[in-house]
Amino acid sequence: MATETKILNCINCPLSCELTATVEDGVVTNVTGNFCPRGAQYAKEELTAPTRMLTSTIRIEGGRLPLLPVVSAKKLPKGRVVECAEALRSVSVKAPVHAGDVVAANILGLGVDIVASRDMETA
Repeated sequence: MATETKILNCINCPLSCELTATVEDGVVTNVTGNFCPRGAQYAKEELTAPTRMLTSTIRIEGGRLPLLPVVSAKKLPKGRVVECAEALRSVSVKAPVHAGDVVAANILGLGVDIVASRDMETA
């Protein structure tokens, strides 16, 4: 049985709790240092299957601005975020667009949509 101790900082809130997690054979068995339950959940996810939200911009034709801010509808696997951001380089939409509109469905086959994070009217 392999046991490791990992130290990480929680990113769920501004407190940035320093967490100490015990990992036994790839399973988080104990987390200390968190001031709320979200810290323990974060440590378990971060050490077994880390995820992140993706925020970026894409080109928009005919909009008041040349770029449209977008966000992933849910968290993506951390190891695929850069690849998803690179895929967005080839995405372009036409104005008008409304916040929440899907601009890239099921990015990279991950089951996550990329959506507009603001309205963009035509110029």
